[in-house]
Amino acid sequence: MARPIVAITMGDAAGVGPEVVVKALAEEQLYASCRPLVVGDAARLRKAVEITGVALTVEAVGSPEEGGYRAGVIDCLDLGVIPEDLPFGTLSPVAGDGAYRFVKVATELAVAGRVQAICTAPLNKEALHAAGHKYPGHTELLAALTGTPEVSMMLAAPKLRVVHVTTHIGLVDAVARIEPGLVARTIRRGDETLRKSGVARPRIAVCGINPHAGENGLFGHGEEEEKVAPAVEECRAEGIDVTGPLPADTVFFRAVRGDFDLVVAMYHDQGHGPVKVLGLDAGVNITIGLPVIRTSVDHGTAFDIAGTGKADAASMLEALRQAVELAPEAKEEQAS
Repeated sequence: MARPIVAITMGDAAGVGPEVVVKALAEEQLYASCRPLVVGDAARLRKAVEITGVALTVEAVGSPEEGGYRAGVIDCLDLGVIPEDLPFGTLSPVAGDGAYRFVKVATELAVAGRVQAICTAPLNKEALHAAGHKYPGHTELLAALTGTPEVSMMLAAPKLRVVHVTTHIGLVDAVARIEPGLVARTIRRGDETLRKSGVARPRIAVCGINPHAGENGLFGHGEEEEKVAPAVEECRAEGIDVTGPLPADTVFFRAVRGDFDLVVAMYHDQGHGPVKVLGLDAGVNITIGLPVIRTSVDHGTAFDIAGTGKADAASMLEALRQAVELAPEAKEEQAS
């Protein structure tokens, strides 16, 4: 099978994105499985190469078809939107706008089939908003750019995968938004994604909303029976191996132990907390339900260490691996 082209968005140029990108692309074995194309700013990448000390050169290209895709050279689709004197570690509307542009271009290429997957370095939500792009994060931005009415966020860490019914909204709003149709669609998206990645029959656990999953009505106001249980029953009737609603305080332990392949969390912190405890440095964010493949690092811009060369590229490498695993078959016309 030909190596897929993976468009790597550089993220917020004031954060650690440029550094984790160049560190990841210093791994020569990566080029055996994919053709990485950075959508970003070539001058910023060169600065990141200097900061990190990796033995790489950066070549600006005008299209994915121009890339040489060989180890030792970073192919960058150079948008040239980052000033050379932009400081690291400082909130900047210019960097926020650049991060938006990188994602927009990568998405257009993926929708057109000119790249097979997108892998995103972190952006800063405050910088994104300061630049006039009012999205809660990558997930919602990608949904808007592709015209997708509903997507789900999946987090993957060593021994644990979690998909979220709701994400970047307040807890009270999340409980109000949860309903059987949304829960069922989330279960189906998770099941389909795992099947595509090689899990023949995913075992899925669904969290409750209240402590102890309501404990038969002792906690809450019957949310489990009203909002969660009907979706589990519907998906089970379709042949999906799904169990729930289960108490969230024990289900993640069971998943890590090997009882389940995927946990469906009801809201942001219910799912994010366990994943980040287990694998903050190697966690991956996967947007499921889009017409394109998108994976991401599961960490932020880390302004406190940006520009120091200390950022760890483990999550970026794992995000690239997941992107390759999920990417559709590509045509490779250039030998490299």
